[in-house]
Amino acid sequence: MTAARPHPERRRRHTLYFLEFAARQRPVHLDTEVDMTRVQRHRAAAGEAGQRYSVVAYLLHATGRVLDRHPEANAVLAPGWPGLRAPRTVRFGGVTAKLALDRSVDGERTVLSALLPGLESADLPAIQARIDRYRDPAAADLPEFRGVRMLGRLPVPLGRLAFAAALRDPRRRPGVLGTVAVSSLGHRPVDGFHASGGTAVTLNAGQVLDRPVARDGEVVVAPVMRLGLTFDHRVIDGALAADVLADLKQALEGFGDGADPAGPATDRTVAARTA
Repeated sequence: MTAARPHPERRRRHTLYFLEFAARQRPVHLDTEVDMTRVQRHRAAAGEAGQRYSVVAYLLHATGRVLDRHPEANAVLAPGWPGLRAPRTVRFGGVTAKLALDRSVDGERTVLSALLPGLESADLPAIQARIDRYRDPAAADLPEFRGVRMLGRLPVPLGRLAFAAALRDPRRRPGVLGTVAVSSLGHRPVDGFHASGGTAVTLNAGQVLDRPVARDGEVVVAPVMRLGLTFDHRVIDGALAADVLADLKQALEGFGDGADPAGPATDRTVAARTA
């Protein structure tokens, strides 16, 4: 007799609990177009040398350097207690990305989130190696997703309590939700999208598509990616978010020139600090 599979709703409970949490944010959306010529050139050269890099790896590489330069955006709001303690912003010294993954759990598609710490100093091969860890079809069985599996088994009231308890201490957020969320739908014909990943900054990458661009006074065709940035207005303001997006654009468009935010990052303490 074939064993009954868990109901699909159970496999999505972690997503539902997260969405209830994220609904408290005040998201604002920005986007820009990024000329990916230099990234694609580097990818092609690496491929000829036998090394595969995904577009997401370059985005993560740039994100770590840029947020290291803008620690105000590498933060979270600790809500405090009404009448007892005012809300405060907690900044993090290290950059941990929460990377959204489309994976199968018990034969059903769902979203899992992988954490990639230390992006402020990780090089491209190390970042790609971390991504590749989650490419296996059985990635949902990895130890780091044990908590997600547990949330699907718990009764809903207990699941909500467990999820809330994991987020209660803001200093633990890097190990639960990361300090920046990154999502990509570039493997599908999606030009751009906006999502809120529960962090002060969420990055959303669309497909890389040949488009006309102006370069040196001429119109040429170049590989272009639309990059969306959603920020929590409770934590940062639009001007800072625009600076982060502009630096990301510069880092990707100037990849490899040695004079952009994708270059070596300064050392910072990993301990969280309170603003």
